[in-house]
Amino acid sequence: MAFFLETLFGGLMAGMLYSLVALGFVLIFKASGVFNFAQGAMVLFAALAMARFSEWINAGLGGDSLLVANILAFMGAAACMFAVAWLIERLALRHLVNQEGATLLMATLGITYFLDGLGQTIFGSDIYQINIGMPKEPVFILENTFQGGILINKEDLIAAGIAAVLVAGLTLFFQKTSTGRALRAVADDHQAAQSIGIPLNRIWVIVWCVAGIVALVAGMIWGSKLGVQFSLTTVALRALPVIILGGLTSVPGAIIGGLIIGVGEKLSEVYLGPLVGGGIEIWFAYVLALVFLLFRPQGLFGEKIIDRV
Repeated sequence: MAFFLETLFGGLMAGMLYSLVALGFVLIFKASGVFNFAQGAMVLFAALAMARFSEWINAGLGGDSLLVANILAFMGAAACMFAVAWLIERLALRHLVNQEGATLLMATLGITYFLDGLGQTIFGSDIYQINIGMPKEPVFILENTFQGGILINKEDLIAAGIAAVLVAGLTLFFQKTSTGRALRAVADDHQAAQSIGIPLNRIWVIVWCVAGIVALVAGMIWGSKLGVQFSLTTVALRALPVIILGGLTSVPGAIIGGLIIGVGEKLSEVYLGPLVGGGIEIWFAYVLALVFLLFRPQGLFGEKIIDRV
């Protein structure tokens, strides 16, 4: 039982990290109807900015104050993501209002390659580390209940707490604020939202800025665990099954979908892997997503679309 719980907790923590990336997809699609293929590139760009700014500032301070360096680096990286959001709206989205979804998807694909190249040009292509003071050492819990206890990673626990706070804040933002309601109105119908005076351009800048901050938080955590390298863009591919399960329009669904994927990957690899030769963790999420696409394409919490003819 202790080994099962340890695997279960490991899956839950991994799922939270997937959810942080999936949140960016959900936010932009929920508010603008755009499937943002550039979310992985945004995570990488934000992580690169955070890593390099922290390194430069820490060196300028003589290496004596990592906390101050990280705070200033976070502010600088956030400013970079705001600038990226403004440029995306100004140079791309503004000219694609009311276009087909495929056109907007291709635009975000182009933004992906642009951000990859821009990040490499500005920050370099080496592998960088982000040290934000998160504890790396594992801890044992429930030692009185199970012999030897259950091994838990402190860093994963902190990441899970950050993800929970983000979800709670974003849910309140969408449900309780006038800006959040305007974002949902724009997602439902661009033309109708414009006709009642909702400034579409400003709304899109806001939602891309929020998604940029989510990408920054995700990039910090992934960078702290794995290092900042250009393969980090592929983390977006790991988040795609999450949003298929949870639903493209549900913020809590991104978390639930991530937890299901994370737990399913770990448990299937540990208990089914020896029977089939291993490797289940690589493809489990995509097979599960395919099943959902066949039987419940809107996901667990997504809004069912009904077309009347």
